[in-house]
Amino acid sequence: MADVMAEEARRASRVAQALDASVRTKALLSIADALVENESVILQENHKDLEAAKNMDIPAATLQRLKLKDGKIAQLAKGIRSLAEGEDPVGRRLRRTKVAEGLELEQVSAPLGVLLIIFEARPDALPQIASLSIRSGNGLLLKGGKEASHSNRCIHGVIVDAIERAGLPRDLIGLVTSRDEIADLLKLDKLIDLVIPRGSNQLVTHIQQNTKIPVLGHADGICHVYVDEKADPAKVSSICVDSKVDYPAACNAVECILFHRACVSSGLAGKTIADLEAAGVSVRGGTGAAGELGLPPAPSASHEYGDLTVTVEVVGSMEEAVDYIHANGSAHTDCIITEDKEAGEDFLKRVDSACVFHNASTRFSDGFRFGLGAEVGISTSRIHARGPVGVDGLLTTRWLMRGSGHVVNKDKDIDYVHETMPL
Repeated sequence: MADVMAEEARRASRVAQALDASVRTKALLSIADALVENESVILQENHKDLEAAKNMDIPAATLQRLKLKDGKIAQLAKGIRSLAEGEDPVGRRLRRTKVAEGLELEQVSAPLGVLLIIFEARPDALPQIASLSIRSGNGLLLKGGKEASHSNRCIHGVIVDAIERAGLPRDLIGLVTSRDEIADLLKLDKLIDLVIPRGSNQLVTHIQQNTKIPVLGHADGICHVYVDEKADPAKVSSICVDSKVDYPAACNAVECILFHRACVSSGLAGKTIADLEAAGVSVRGGTGAAGELGLPPAPSASHEYGDLTVTVEVVGSMEEAVDYIHANGSAHTDCIITEDKEAGEDFLKRVDSACVFHNASTRFSDGFRFGLGAEVGISTSRIHARGPVGVDGLLTTRWLMRGSGHVVNKDKDIDYVHETMPL
């Protein structure tokens, strides 16, 4: 069954690639309209999942991801329409070269092929991922967690009905419903081109260890905010609180706040901790801060809470902060708060993470907020895509050559010129 679904997705992706770009655009607009039109049905199915979850041993962070909050369907539709309005990314000419007289070569963007996305809880991920796959001409297999089974089946049905009305094959987007099929899918390295896991560290690690298919994603979301000695106190409070409280279960929520030691003596660290606690955050102390600030100790220097808890640590300089982030972070998203522009730029250059911010909440690390329309996930990999992965991260390239009977013949009779031609 798994191999049949993968083969169908491959065939459908080749059909989608060959169609005019306007068909994919029409399909996206059809999805956006269908989500809005079926909002009440989708929310009813989501409510079934939430009710069923009460009898499951599910962490609070997972429950937060499971719920489709007010306005979420409208936000998803907005992102999909934004994606539809953008330039078609498939077949975009990237380079043209005159190889020899009458022999031209061009490099164009192309879909990866077939994607397998395995995700936990978040039913809102399904339409985002499906839309990005359609825009990039890829076939898609989706496997959601059992806790979101009602929501996922409903949303998948809405999407495949919508793309079929627009002229795309239904098999382009497949939904895997059996947990047993995951192991079989992970063996299909000749049919599936990329696996993107979205979920716990345990899920990502398991997939990485059990497939030959390339895996794109991140295992941990251990994000930091460093508060410099020249930080604006008003910005410190608002950025730190937003980075933790806006959506504590998200992978881009801050898990550790580093204060320059001068912020302790000035009282800024204490005030910020008080502001966090007033917002419902439980504050723990790192090795240094536990003693200096009288805080209960954090579980470790690399702990991802995923809830309204945050670690605070004290450092003596920006250099120490950067070293701490590199030693204990997950290369996801890290931020500096400072009014010293030079220090801010230095931090942006030196911190080796997928997303690095100056005076901005870590919660901005998101495909929709970046203007990508949506995202299939956030990658901390250093190969191919990094950070929020939108359409461009789902594309590769192909080379197209046009000649008039040219042959190599040991390069005896060909005069190579390799001239760059205008796009």
